[in-house]
Amino acid sequence: MEYIETQDSTQSMILCCQCGTPIQPNPANTCVACLRTQVDITEGIPKQSAIHFCKGCERYLQPPAQWVPCALESRELLSLCLKKLKGLAKVRLIDAGFVWTEPHSKRLKVKLTIQKEVQSGAILQQVFIVEYVVQGQMCNDCHRVEAKDFWRAVVQVRQKTTHKKTFFYLEQLILKHNLHVNCLNVKQHDEGIDFYYASKDQSNGARKMVDFLLSVVPCKYKLSQQLISHDIHNNTYNYKYTFSVEIVPICKDNVVCLPKKLAASLGNIGQICVCNRVCSTVQLIDPNTLQIVELNATTFWRSPFSSLCDPHQLTEYMVLQVERIAEGDIKHVKGGGAKSKKHLLADVWLMRMQDMGVVDTQYHCRTHLGHLLSAGDTVKGLDLVNSNVNNKHLEQMKAENVPDVVLVKKHFGDRSRRHRKRNWKLKTMTKEMALHENAAERDYMGFLEDLEEDDDYRKNVNIYLDRSKNIAVESSDDEPTPQISLQEMLEDFHIGDNEGAAQGGDEATEME
Repeated sequence: MEYIETQDSTQSMILCCQCGTPIQPNPANTCVACLRTQVDITEGIPKQSAIHFCKGCERYLQPPAQWVPCALESRELLSLCLKKLKGLAKVRLIDAGFVWTEPHSKRLKVKLTIQKEVQSGAILQQVFIVEYVVQGQMCNDCHRVEAKDFWRAVVQVRQKTTHKKTFFYLEQLILKHNLHVNCLNVKQHDEGIDFYYASKDQSNGARKMVDFLLSVVPCKYKLSQQLISHDIHNNTYNYKYTFSVEIVPICKDNVVCLPKKLAASLGNIGQICVCNRVCSTVQLIDPNTLQIVELNATTFWRSPFSSLCDPHQLTEYMVLQVERIAEGDIKHVKGGGAKSKKHLLADVWLMRMQDMGVVDTQYHCRTHLGHLLSAGDTVKGLDLVNSNVNNKHLEQMKAENVPDVVLVKKHFGDRSRRHRKRNWKLKTMTKEMALHENAAERDYMGFLEDLEEDDDYRKNVNIYLDRSKNIAVESSDDEPTPQISLQEMLEDFHIGDNEGAAQGGDEATEME
């Protein structure tokens, strides 16, 4: 304790009225030692208090029910400690700061400097230490996690397809934008994938994930809620919310048959089209005219249609002859709208791989893959002559307008050989798997092949260099396969072992 002078220091000395010690004149005419025995300005301020800490989420309790994250000896933690002292309103706080304690001692010490006016206008200043005992208490969120009742909102993403390539693509987009940070749990199964959240708000809850899905894939959603509990005393309700998101059942390299009215409204495009890409819209290309259209979710759900086949139902063909069609030779083709500059129209003569050496039946079709094909190549397409397709829009078409074969993609040989030549990898989220392992592995390998074959498809995907692989030198007899260049890969590194494992290795730097 010390005395704050209120008079000019040049004044003459006087004697203390209690002990007779020479002092400078002050309103109380009393020395500091005698004044300390009579007045204690820290009276009413507790010298020891308790503060509650949750070990699960490492947050401190801010009464009455708010939990805030604070680092040790931070400004936020100091503010929280000062709010616990009730008597500070009666004095003037001059300074406050932490006194170092052992981090594992469960003690926090705060050094306070206060002032207060006492007898006859004299101002006393005193320095003292308040000790806080850190007590463990589980917060409400962690309590719900331990009670298996931890989520408040779930986003159920579904797509009515037999493969899950779309969900692998969504996983990469989510990792790139760090939307999995606030997710409590991710569960993947045969019907789709579920994301669990502690809240449904816009900032970091389920609503943010739904808005992201609406911006990257064509989909629609429905919101439902279930009442869990109701407090009749304060009229509060506890709900669990479910966002049911349905993605359009059209994927990359699907063959579709558009409804006649929809095809006419889209610039009189042909009814049989190939899905070229699925992003925020569904991009379709007419293999007979190279006409491209994009369907948003609203247009699709107004006139829905389905795919004519699954990827594993495509037939392999051997290309016998290719005749490319110049741009000036297709002016007579009906249909308006934009034409693809990336593809090339060609007439192709084919033979099924299973018929090689057995029968000599040949098929003719017009395709948009003229820039990729040459005699001797292997392609995959939909055989509309020998297959039984149940589609009402296809049945309503005239027979002369239905082609024998619709080519979808070029086939680049053995899948295992392509896997051995990969020197890159992708990050994955930590999730509960309830898929069939064989089907999931097959779909994932197909997704990796799509990334290699389409440079536009992999623009929104973070691809990392895999230095652990020793890539074998490709022999001259091997068929060249599409590969990803080093300029498109990212160098994987972690700032810290624990931190990098928690974030799933999202930190990366691009290679020069």
